[in-house]
Amino acid sequence: MTVSRREFLKRSLAGAVCLGAASLPGPVAALTNEATAMHKKVRRAKRVLLLSLDGICVEGFQQARTPRLDELLSQGTLSLQTRVVMPSVTLPNWTSHLTGSGPEQHGVVDNGWELKKFTLPAIATDEDGYYPSVFQVLKKHLPKIQTAFYYNWLNLIYPYNRKYLDEVSFLENDAYVPNYDKAFQFMTNHRNEPTLVFLYSVHTDHAGHKYQWMSPQYIQSIEEADTEIGRLIDRMKQDGLYDDTHFLFLTDHGGIGYGHGGVTTDEMIVPWGIAGPGIAKGVRMSEPNNTVNTAAVILRLFGVAQPDAWTGEVPDSLFGK
Repeated sequence: MTVSRREFLKRSLAGAVCLGAASLPGPVAALTNEATAMHKKVRRAKRVLLLSLDGICVEGFQQARTPRLDELLSQGTLSLQTRVVMPSVTLPNWTSHLTGSGPEQHGVVDNGWELKKFTLPAIATDEDGYYPSVFQVLKKHLPKIQTAFYYNWLNLIYPYNRKYLDEVSFLENDAYVPNYDKAFQFMTNHRNEPTLVFLYSVHTDHAGHKYQWMSPQYIQSIEEADTEIGRLIDRMKQDGLYDDTHFLFLTDHGGIGYGHGGVTTDEMIVPWGIAGPGIAKGVRMSEPNNTVNTAAVILRLFGVAQPDAWTGEVPDSLFGK
């Protein structure tokens, strides 16, 4: 079996700590024991739900009435300065969220990417030609994990190898509420297994394209989504699924006028949030954050090391003491 340089160094350090801690000077040994104790306190996630809305700009998120998201994220950590990858369009950014890498690694540089139709090849691929996604990595390290992908924009699933997804549901014409119901049922059916659910809707982005970003119709689309998110959370609470779930609130880009794809702050800076067991509560994140960090955070929650090809990092401020 080939061991990567990163894994070799990690194993060597772990062995050195185990063999040498007893003979270290008092203060150093105390620090080593404290670090080991903190590591043991980290609890592997039971369930991670990705609440994913397309095209949410920071100003729109702040102006819209979103009491349910506000309540959820007040119990966790929220960033209003998260940067997206370039170009600020849908497929490159959602791929970056779910692969821990930017377009320069995964090769999804526009919305027209397909497995057999690309310009820039990925720097690493699986046996079927796909760049390693968070679903693939988790399935290979945690075979019992259950994964689901709910979406309503056709191209969104193209960069992912479906054999690592246990349930997939696509809805046409901006429909999304039935997928919220399916996601709840999926989590209920697999309540005793580790679970990762990607729950996405494009209707917010389409409202921006049709009526303009920050139009009343765009704001209303965010508020409608918040209502459905609240309904889902209420059902999870009633069914005993809420307390041991980690929630991530994600989006892929903002917008300006009738579109996006440029490098203005309205397009490139978005909200990003996380709440759940062990997450720092009531924190407004100040350190730099990027959409490539999302998959790295998910792997950390499940206690799985990330692939060498990934570039995402876990922000230090996310985890409470």
